[in-house]
Amino acid sequence: MEKLRVGIIGATGMVGQRLITLLENHPYFEIRALLASGRSAGKPYREAVEGRWKMQTPLPEHVGTMPVLDAADIEGVRPLVDFVFCAVNMKKEEIRALEEAYAKAEIPVVSNNSANRWTPDVPMVIPEVNDAHLAVIEAQKKRLGTRRGFIAVKPNCSIQSYVPALTPLLRFGITEVVATTYQAISGAGKTFREWPEMIDNVIPYIGGEEEKSEQEPLRVWGSVENGAIVPAKAPLISTQCIRVPVTDGHTAAVFVRFREKPTREEILAAWRDFRGKPQTLGLPSAPAQFITYFDEPDRPQVRLDRDLYGGMGISVGRLREDTIFDYSLFDFKFVGLSHNTLRGAAGGAVLIAELLTREGYLTKA
Repeated sequence: MEKLRVGIIGATGMVGQRLITLLENHPYFEIRALLASGRSAGKPYREAVEGRWKMQTPLPEHVGTMPVLDAADIEGVRPLVDFVFCAVNMKKEEIRALEEAYAKAEIPVVSNNSANRWTPDVPMVIPEVNDAHLAVIEAQKKRLGTRRGFIAVKPNCSIQSYVPALTPLLRFGITEVVATTYQAISGAGKTFREWPEMIDNVIPYIGGEEEKSEQEPLRVWGSVENGAIVPAKAPLISTQCIRVPVTDGHTAAVFVRFREKPTREEILAAWRDFRGKPQTLGLPSAPAQFITYFDEPDRPQVRLDRDLYGGMGISVGRLREDTIFDYSLFDFKFVGLSHNTLRGAAGGAVLIAELLTREGYLTKA
């Protein structure tokens, strides 16, 4: 297939940098435009990120020589790309306006931002979980008055460590979930060099994360009705989100109550057999095994398991019945792990774009 031409809005940031590394030699996509604020516009990309390249892999040589373009110059960008990824640090209303302006200019947007996650006709997708939500794109295009322009978004990185594991268990009637997430500093776009205060430290608060972690799963598990996503009404979810001194990888300790309590063997089988559209289609970024269970009592571990299947797999372990003095507050508890800048951010966005391409939503302009 002829590769689609890609632009990256927010190319100088951490997620933008991660997108650059993931799109190097991608079978579907090639980078044609690196977009950022007017401050960086006109500079070679290498100069724009000098002293700020945060990836462990070297900056690709051909990318380093590409000029950074002004993301606000949509008319100048339009002839260069077939679609864009968007990962910017701006006010929500500014992001919403920017993404919609690109979509109205017939440039589809695959967004890593939260600004449009609750726009009713914008799909917020974990490809293995709710690919059916892509159906609302047609209603969105009708609202925007576009032929091919639309917005699709990925959910918050924190929920990737437990929503995939809970999804195949929904058939047992999950009624309540309590989750505590232990989130890496890269989720704030930081490294230890930039945030030395996080060394030997834990911060028991991450602004806005608990609301996202409690509400976004319900939208992911929702239904498409009359051209809009209607969030699910259950289960009840309560979370706490804690910043920990880890480079990459979000861990979640999860407690679950069921209406019809499954056996431990049924849960393990549900995880083992869970496959989504990316696995069926054999998408390039899809993990062969979406959910991997570790029997060892000290797994999953961030350093050992965050890079499973290129950082796109979900790791689960420590599945146990939750019994306290013969009285069960919950039925089962487990620990989940996901790579927050791969599965939870740039990698998740690339997987969405791969799915959109195979489903015919992303095409040559």
